[in-house]
Amino acid sequence: MKIELSREEKQLFEVVSNTANELGYPVLAIGGFVRDKILGRPTKDIDFVCEGSGIQLAKNLANKLPGNPNVNYFKNFGTAMIKYEDGLELEFVGARKESYQRDSRKPIVENGTLVDDQNRRDFTINAMGLDLSVHNFGALVDPFDGVGDLDRRLIRTPLEPGQTFSDDPLRMLRAIRFATQLDFEILPETFDAIKKYKDRLSIISYERIHTELNKIIESDTPSKGFKLLFDSGLLKLFFPEMVALHGVEYEDGRGHKDNFYHTLEVLDNVAENSKDLWLRWAAILHDIAKPPTKRWSKEHGWTFHGHEVVGARWVPRIFKRLKLPLDAKMKFVQKLVRLHLRPIALTNEEITDSAVRRLIFDAGDDLEALMILCRADITSKNPKKVSRYLSNYDKLVIKIEEVEAKDHIRNWQPPIDGELIMKTFDIRPSREVGIIKDAIKDAILDGDISNDYDAAFAFMMEKAKELGMTNDE
Repeated sequence: MKIELSREEKQLFEVVSNTANELGYPVLAIGGFVRDKILGRPTKDIDFVCEGSGIQLAKNLANKLPGNPNVNYFKNFGTAMIKYEDGLELEFVGARKESYQRDSRKPIVENGTLVDDQNRRDFTINAMGLDLSVHNFGALVDPFDGVGDLDRRLIRTPLEPGQTFSDDPLRMLRAIRFATQLDFEILPETFDAIKKYKDRLSIISYERIHTELNKIIESDTPSKGFKLLFDSGLLKLFFPEMVALHGVEYEDGRGHKDNFYHTLEVLDNVAENSKDLWLRWAAILHDIAKPPTKRWSKEHGWTFHGHEVVGARWVPRIFKRLKLPLDAKMKFVQKLVRLHLRPIALTNEEITDSAVRRLIFDAGDDLEALMILCRADITSKNPKKVSRYLSNYDKLVIKIEEVEAKDHIRNWQPPIDGELIMKTFDIRPSREVGIIKDAIKDAILDGDISNDYDAAFAFMMEKAKELGMTNDE
């Protein structure tokens, strides 16, 4: 099979070929580049493997490329990287064998041949190489029928799957990630090996785990990956809170929905409308605290009161364990988890301006993201029920636009701040200052007073009198 290269790729590969030939290094372009060229997917990086020093090959190559690009190399790992034209990254490594000790996160690495390097690759579709030697330039090297597996849409390991996954347990997550991204199936015996060796994942750091997990979440249909993670037993090892959502409990013949599969439906709904990774995380976590808040009563049936509050408290803990960022991204997810019931609740009642103002104020810049999440959260096996909810939701969206156009509440700050309160009453920061600030904000949002300085100042004086505060001026 001949792989069609662009003119720029062919020119680059000819320079790589000549440089490697001068060093006496056999060299392949290998892995994802070859796979994606066959599939017709865009490529952002090219991996090269040679029998020799990948760092030396990269240094010699850089001297022959336009602009003499810098070489970033990592001596301990024997790897090098060149940032080339149009954002293309070229990565170089010497052929090697590697394996993991049973309780170690660091592999034992030895120099090897190109055959050894292809043998250690994770899957047949990633073991294909493009020969860049002068005498066989451009030929496909496919020792494990990766092309056939692309046609069959299969994820399969080059060697016995137990050995592949035991050597590097992260490959179990990668199998599920590729199956999700490419919409492939995992060969049954390969999936059986994942279930058998799942506990080996314990030697892998959470940083590496969440990198693969995020790629699953960013795929077009992330639910596929989560179902595979659940069925394999891997999900329970690093994300037990999500596994706890699974299942339905019945009382008096009445059951609640399976919140695991509901969450996946919400996640896929969000994925159809947004590529934002952190909005997708909000979908994953929006109902995460339903298991501990689940209650049954004959009067109300199954309830999950306060799950949005408990879930918001859980977000930092989950992010910390998974080594996800504890910055504004986490705060964004936490905020959406806390607010996710608000818009839906408004569709169940007469929508007042004050309730809408409060929603706009509390959501701020994240209002659009919240509304995407809440629309995605409208799921039911009853199409009429979904249609009714969506109709009410559309009315709410129109109401939000009307109120925002009229009142400009988004990112609004009340006309009276804490500094003015303290100056007016000659007091230091205190509980009373907070009470007055909140009272002014609530009065304006509820429509009790107009949104201007004079009305707010008069209200402040009345509230201060109720609290026994005086103005000496």
